[in-house]
Amino acid sequence: MNESEEAARLHWTPTDPHGFVASDGSPTVRDGSPTVRDGAPTARDDYELPVQGAGGPALTSSPVPALGAPAHSGPKAPSYPPVPQGLPAVAGDLAAAVLPDIVLDGAAYPGLSVRAASVRGDSHRYAGEPRQDALCVTRVGGDEQGGELLMLAVADGVGSAPRSHVGSNEACRLAARYLDHSTSLHESIRTGDAERFQRTADDVVRQIGNLLGDLALQHSERPDAFATTLRILLVPLDPRIRTRGFLAVGDGGTALLRRGYWHLDVVGDADGDKDSDVIDTRTAALPRARGVVTRLLHAHAGDVLVLSTDGLSSPLAGDAGMRDFLADAWNGDEVPAPADFLWQFQYRVKSYDDDRTAVVLWEHGEAQ
Repeated sequence: MNESEEAARLHWTPTDPHGFVASDGSPTVRDGSPTVRDGAPTARDDYELPVQGAGGPALTSSPVPALGAPAHSGPKAPSYPPVPQGLPAVAGDLAAAVLPDIVLDGAAYPGLSVRAASVRGDSHRYAGEPRQDALCVTRVGGDEQGGELLMLAVADGVGSAPRSHVGSNEACRLAARYLDHSTSLHESIRTGDAERFQRTADDVVRQIGNLLGDLALQHSERPDAFATTLRILLVPLDPRIRTRGFLAVGDGGTALLRRGYWHLDVVGDADGDKDSDVIDTRTAALPRARGVVTRLLHAHAGDVLVLSTDGLSSPLAGDAGMRDFLADAWNGDEVPAPADFLWQFQYRVKSYDDDRTAVVLWEHGEAQ
């Protein structure tokens, strides 16, 4: 019997982690030599695990570093534990049951770094409800002449809408689909043609709204059941182009950290007193809402742009401790490692227990 036939004949035994069981039922050990006990083959029971010695990495008794619970504002942390808790049941809603509690993502291109996270809110964790927010970090457009864009998106499913966790994820997916096929998107950003960019955004949002409405009909639901906001930033991958395209339907936040200072509403789409620290939220949402806010933004080296749902924008506007903490963590050219970013992102503020989602873009200005 050759080596490949012998390998196929053997499989791990589920009861003895040290031995194999042959397909004919006779045990053998790792070196292929069957052992015998009372006249019958049996697996060895004296197998010893290898011990690290001089030839392997040194063993240490030092504890493994751990970040621990997220930092919080004020002297006392919120009462909810900052960890995943109850889960939705498959029998109740399969789409809800398979959604992860936490999503962590990112990307890096010449002159750009991205970190993104979405975390189920404390109230949803306690009630065993799904995370209704969604995010998307992907690449759209492009041809043999280039023209590719980084698409950064966040969507906030409306809390009272029973299928908004589906609507938010679908909105991101559909946006990627239609923006990828747009022939004028990159050119309008490159040339700074705001009117052309607005027309493209209007067309894309109309298609997303129509398809979300169709999805509701397919499930015998009202369109409002899938209600979600949507915010997108489009970033040319050509480092020579410093213009970024922004579009949004509904509430959320678009904040800029520049030279250590926060500018909480750089696109001017928030309601309320612009001199106040508080940014009001709105309930305009897809698939019914079709009004699109668009902006073309100019990026500077060292900028940190934060695209978020109101689970981050509201406490960021309302709590100076959070602003100071995240400014210290995210300011400058040094981008946090993904695990560090997630820990920083979960900074806790009392009374803010909604889902929290953000995509953060570091503008390096040159290849990193």
